[in-house]
Amino acid sequence: MAMPTRSMKEDDPLEDFTRRKITLDGITKLVYVAGSGPAVIVMSEMPGISPHVARFARWVRDAGFMVYMPSLFGRDGAVPEVEEGGAVFQRACVSAEFRALAANQTSPVTHWLRALARLAHQQCGGPGVGAIGLCLSGGFVLSLMVDKSVLAPVMSEPALPLALLPDFQAALGVSPDELKEATERSRSEDIPVMGLRFSRDWICPARRFDTLKQQFGNRFIKIEIPSEPGDSYTKYGIPRCAHSVLTEHYDSLKKYTDAFPHKDPRLLVFEFLDKQLKSSRLPSSAPSGVNG
Repeated sequence: MAMPTRSMKEDDPLEDFTRRKITLDGITKLVYVAGSGPAVIVMSEMPGISPHVARFARWVRDAGFMVYMPSLFGRDGAVPEVEEGGAVFQRACVSAEFRALAANQTSPVTHWLRALARLAHQQCGGPGVGAIGLCLSGGFVLSLMVDKSVLAPVMSEPALPLALLPDFQAALGVSPDELKEATERSRSEDIPVMGLRFSRDWICPARRFDTLKQQFGNRFIKIEIPSEPGDSYTKYGIPRCAHSVLTEHYDSLKKYTDAFPHKDPRLLVFEFLDKQLKSSRLPSSAPSGVNG
């Protein structure tokens, strides 16, 4: 379903999503739902469901999936502003639902998100569901992988734990037990994990992807877009501060994806979702993306 072009500088009313209050494990959250096909959970970045996040969710919907986009923090549909965004970030850091300052602990909100994945699978059918985490929610997909319903985990610039200390730069923000379950399930059921980042991004350090490679081996699909100063790729206009691969900073990739359409991260995600959720479950292989 094609939608008119929306301004990313104005609040998004989200009127083309169905609003559902969903209660799971005694906790009620608002979830925005749209589309048809296999279910994909789209978890927002900080400071919430911005127009850029909503646009990405629509892209997923238009690629042939039923999107479930839970409201986890912030004002839904609001354009991020520095002062308000800072306040949302501070509340998230001290919230009981998130573990922003813990290297090897799972954020409790992921228990609710796993229940949402199960519900979405029941409602949409198919082999399983996708889970896409953005920035602060990027690493949540590792915890969601513990549930059998999740077959297409995508981590875009996972930002937890906050990379304030050297040890945190390699950490994944998940408990050792859940990480072990995720890696064992990946190996035994041949479930790949996709990760996306810009190479210069300090919020999602390179060491974090090194850890993912160590844990998941060849089943970790690394999509890393070069953005180092002086790199030949910067001639395509990729800013040094680039962080949000699929949302805000995706717009800066226009010249890059025009030159290398087979490296378009958005299309690589859709290819991954198609393979995991729409085609037969055959042994996985990485899309031809930007690696290393």
